Amino acid sequence: METKKTLDLSILGMTCASCARTVERTLQRTEGVAEAHVNLATERATVIFDPSVVDVSRLVERVRESGYDAEVRRVVLPIGGMTCAACVRHVERALRGVEGVLSANVNLATERATVEYVSGVTGLEALKRAVSEAGYEVIEEEASPLAEAPDPELLKMHTARRRMIVAWAFTAPILLLMVLHMGWHIAWPSMAAAEMATILLALPVLLWPGYATFRSAWNAVRHGHANMDVLIAMGTAASWASGPLSFALPVSSYAGVAAMIMAIHLTGRYIEASAKGRASQAIRKLLQLGAKTAFILIEGREYEVPLSQVKVGDVMIVRPGAKIPTDGVVIAGESAVDESMATGEAMPVPKKPGDEVIGATVNQGGLLQVRATRVGADTFLAQVIRLVEEAQGTKVPIQEFADRVTAVFVPIVIGLAALTALLWGLSSAPLRGLLAVVQGVLPWVDPSLSTLTLALAATISVLVIACPCALGLATPTALMVASGIGAENGILIRQGAAIQALAGVKAIVFDKTGTLTEGRPMVTDWVPLGVPEVELIRLAASAEKGSEHPIGQAIVAGAEHRGISLQDPETLQAVQGQGIWARVDGHEVLVGSRRFMQESGVSAEAAEEHLARLEGEAKTTVLVARDGALVGLVAVADPLKKEAPEVVRALKALGLQVAMITGDNARTAEAIAQEAGIDRVAAGILPEGKVAELHRLREALGMVAMVGDGINDAPALAQADVGIAIGTGTDIAIEAADITLVRGDLRGVVSAVKLARAAFRKIRQNLFWAFFYNLIMIPLAMLGFMHPVLAEAAMASSSITVVTNANLLRRARLR
Repeated sequence: METKKTLDLSILGMTCASCARTVERTLQRTEGVAEAHVNLATERATVIFDPSVVDVSRLVERVRESGYDAEVRRVVLPIGGMTCAACVRHVERALRGVEGVLSANVNLATERATVEYVSGVTGLEALKRAVSEAGYEVIEEEASPLAEAPDPELLKMHTARRRMIVAWAFTAPILLLMVLHMGWHIAWPSMAAAEMATILLALPVLLWPGYATFRSAWNAVRHGHANMDVLIAMGTAASWASGPLSFALPVSSYAGVAAMIMAIHLTGRYIEASAKGRASQAIRKLLQLGAKTAFILIEGREYEVPLSQVKVGDVMIVRPGAKIPTDGVVIAGESAVDESMATGEAMPVPKKPGDEVIGATVNQGGLLQVRATRVGADTFLAQVIRLVEEAQGTKVPIQEFADRVTAVFVPIVIGLAALTALLWGLSSAPLRGLLAVVQGVLPWVDPSLSTLTLALAATISVLVIACPCALGLATPTALMVASGIGAENGILIRQGAAIQALAGVKAIVFDKTGTLTEGRPMVTDWVPLGVPEVELIRLAASAEKGSEHPIGQAIVAGAEHRGISLQDPETLQAVQGQGIWARVDGHEVLVGSRRFMQESGVSAEAAEEHLARLEGEAKTTVLVARDGALVGLVAVADPLKKEAPEVVRALKALGLQVAMITGDNARTAEAIAQEAGIDRVAAGILPEGKVAELHRLREALGMVAMVGDGINDAPALAQADVGIAIGTGTDIAIEAADITLVRGDLRGVVSAVKLARAAFRKIRQNLFWAFFYNLIMIPLAMLGFMHPVLAEAAMASSSITVVTNANLLRRARLR
């Protein structure tokens, strides 16, 4: 008997009945869907489907294929109990198995899981239960003030350090006994007593500081999987067991080796925790930037209140040298503000009434009164922290192969350890011969030992030398450091895939207006045709009054500067990328491009000579018509950003092609491109045509990155291999692109490319090292060439090497 399920989805982006019908039809045509109804008023879709044919993630995918989106929640869960890459795979598999979960990515370096899920299908409790059933736990974080919250990485480092010290406190006497016996053949007070002392001293190392390792191993086995701690637990347990067995069987005692393996393992954990702490310090720095309190003005009196009590609209008093408590706008006073924490800009930025300020930046000059515009989770700093955390919870595509390997790594190693014991038991003679050959080079090799001893040593070495941790940490640590460095330099990375994509792009494509240019056009020429200049200005500016387009705003500003009074348009309709139609004083007024006039039936012949002259001067020219007749032209110039030519040269020096896409006319576009040093230009491209132009450039040049303002270029940014949005201050569209440059400085594009290349280079180095290490070391251990202690030291150094290499990213020169 088939069982149907009902799903309730919140749909985003619908504006009319046609939208609702499109989504409804798409869902109804999905295999496995029995019924689908979309309600435009509630913006929700009700779907009845057969879960054996189609799942929730496919239904969400179908909504997106229709051109809309489903409301999906994202949560970051701190995970406890993970020790290696195998743990990561188990947690991911458990979370992805929860119905309604669309994606789950676990980062070993940050020990956090980033989960996207449909809220109507599942929730936090189901996610926590899945993690618990897999043998791990979701750690409840206390909502304490940011400045007072204990650093979790610091706590982990202190715990790891304490375990390491305790382990070596018991292992040091064992080392002394071993040195006395091996160096001077002294067994004090007797050989049997020394052996027994070693066994007794080694046991606390395994049961006290090593308890967490054994507990993790047991949890893994109990839930039907294996992790690196299983390998360490098996290796140390077998080593210690050989001690008591040596009194009854022809096998050497490796009880002391068990203590040394655990001590070295815990030392590696401590060094790894320290390195991971350095890698994650960027977020901690950001958290500590915020002010603790604010001085607010109430009825003329000043009060100091906790930051959590500041509300939107409160007027804050910010003295010289103090941090601005939260995002706001200056309403009184002038000063210079150090915004380096947000934008990477070293020079203080002048602020006057009307200017926006960013919370946690430092007021360096005069007294300011600031009205709060964003508080709490809506502030710029909170957005940056959230973005960095989410970026660290994503994965780089190159990591997929490593993930597939780690899923089966530990079981394979256990199988290889069993094979090693079998080979030594059945074919010890040829293997002894190999040991005899290398004995002169490897002094710890002793082919004269019993077969049981050699088999035990080789098996233990295989168990403890294998390193899934290096595979698990190879990508996350580099991604963690890169996203942190980016945030410190005003480069916000949304997802790890953007790093790999940007490292591989062959061309950078710039939008013109507001990206290559200042985005603040000014009217340079009013050219009346058959009407007084004042009338031309009045008609054009009145029609554009209230416009959000930069050219429209420039026309209004130019009229106001001339002192001409304007009227609100009676009706107004904007045609995207072409112009506007308005009714002013009962007259139909058109303001827009030559194409717009032609399509509206207005002849532009009388303006051709003026158009050629003005466009040849790299000025954007719009035509103005009244009641179907052309009455003039308005020329607007948007100056090139001063750093643009320098940036284009730098990108070319990095081996990249540089192109420009603009809706402007060809003459203006060519003039701007020539000034910037750009060779490839696509002019007269409407917003909907930019995507097609990007596809054409991709076919001609390879992978492309698109640089735009993140608002008008959203479709093109989304379709590019990498979308880079340029923002300024708090007014940034973080969700619009893969990478957002907080500062409106084009030099950030060069820095982003350099950072991506450096980070991806580290990722590849780490993955190569992790694979190379395991492919070389495990066979050597199987042949008996590795002493168990050296094997564990090699394993610990492998993880440390990966994390340390990632931290070397901090030396990358981005400018």
